[in-house]
Amino acid sequence: MKNKIKAVCFGEVLFDVFPTHSKIGGAPLNVCVRLESLGSDAAMLSSVGEDQNGIKIINYLRNSGVDTDGIQIQTAYATGVVNVVLNDKGVASYDIAYPVAWDKIELQESMRGVVESSDVLVYGSLVCRDKVSRATLNTLLKWAPYKIFDANLRAPHYTKEVLVELMQAADFIKLNDDELYEIAGYLGSKYNNMEQNIVFIAQETQTKTLCVTKGAFGAVLYKNKKFYYNSGYRIKVVDTVGSGDSFLASVIYKLFTGEDPQKAIDYGCAVGALVAGSEGANPVLAPEDIAKFMNP
Repeated sequence: MKNKIKAVCFGEVLFDVFPTHSKIGGAPLNVCVRLESLGSDAAMLSSVGEDQNGIKIINYLRNSGVDTDGIQIQTAYATGVVNVVLNDKGVASYDIAYPVAWDKIELQESMRGVVESSDVLVYGSLVCRDKVSRATLNTLLKWAPYKIFDANLRAPHYTKEVLVELMQAADFIKLNDDELYEIAGYLGSKYNNMEQNIVFIAQETQTKTLCVTKGAFGAVLYKNKKFYYNSGYRIKVVDTVGSGDSFLASVIYKLFTGEDPQKAIDYGCAVGALVAGSEGANPVLAPEDIAKFMNP
């Protein structure tokens, strides 16, 4: 078993602004921080503005152990912000400012070595809403040995055509259950059943590994034509922000350090639940706390 993996996360870094406070976030950043905390060597490729928010994000990532050499500083654009509204069940909806620094991540020669020497490149759909960052990602995808697509759909910031391209480039696709049915529909699926749609998307995009989260009801992992299930862990939800990101990071870490797929999805669901039971996207979770939660 490997005990270290080298991960690169590409995309948005930003401040989630809640009614009472603001928190550093962005799905690729959340995945990156969790991967680092689990023991990976994680690097972030993104862009911030030349402002206080940008400085805070870079310092936060450095303090988390993440490699920040690939974060560009823009003078023309501000650091990204997202206004988050939580409903009475703690489920978030998002108003995402545009254009901001992470829309303008420019291709740099130094990125090539970082991406080529990695085990995994993690990317999402939101960063492709602007042609500058999208063009950079398209080049990185040619260099990456293994590509993980976290759909993370945020209307109206995506198109069917771009989604299909991003999935076809991927070796591993992560969706939530709503995204699964939406994307299956785009691809022309006639199925109503979750498993049939997972197999359908895998075939249509020629992707061997798919993972679908089901909120409180756990997740499904489809790998090399086999299904693995976890039905979820009971927890009192504080907010769901970032729980899917920590789930994905945990599954990636376990699979790439040689863990059995069933143990990987069990672990991912436990970490995702613990994050949903805490405030914010990146609570510190000690390995013994995760183990105790899984085996009380």
